[in-house]
Amino acid sequence: MDASNSLARQGYRLLQIGVALLLFSSLEGFAIPYLAAPRLGLSAHTLSALQGVLLLALGLTWSRLNLGAATSRVAFWLLIYSALAILAAYVIAGVWGAGNETMPLAAGAFHGSPFQETLIKGVAYSSAPAGLISFALILWGLRLADVRHADG
Repeated sequence: MDASNSLARQGYRLLQIGVALLLFSSLEGFAIPYLAAPRLGLSAHTLSALQGVLLLALGLTWSRLNLGAATSRVAFWLLIYSALAILAAYVIAGVWGAGNETMPLAAGAFHGSPFQETLIKGVAYSSAPAGLISFALILWGLRLADVRHADG
C-alpha cells in the first residue's frame, strides 16, 4: 500500500471516529445527571464533542499531509490513543466520582480511592505525550513538499 492510499484510508477512519465521538457526546449528555460526579460528566461531554470536531477537521486534512506510510501510521495511532485516553479518564472519573488529584477543577471535591486516583492519573497523563508527538508529526506533515523559489 502506498503512502497516499494509506493517508486517504486513515483520513476516512478519522472522519468515522470523529462522527462516533459526536454521537457519544450526544448520548452521554443524557447520562450526566446520573453520574457520581455530574460536573465531570459535563466535562466529558464537552471534551468528546471537541475531539469529534478536531478529528473531523484532521480527517479532512489527513490526505494532504506530506508524511511517509510509517510516520503517518505513528501520528494516526498516537492521535487516536491521545483522544480516547483523556476522554476515558474523564468518563471513568465521572462514573466513579473521583479524579480530584488529576482534574481538580472538573472534579471539585470528588476524590476516589488511591487505586482510582492512580488509574485516572495514569490514563490521563499518558495521553499528553502521545498527543504532543502526534501534533508535532502532523505539523511536520503540513510542510510544503515542493517549495519553488522565484528568481525575480
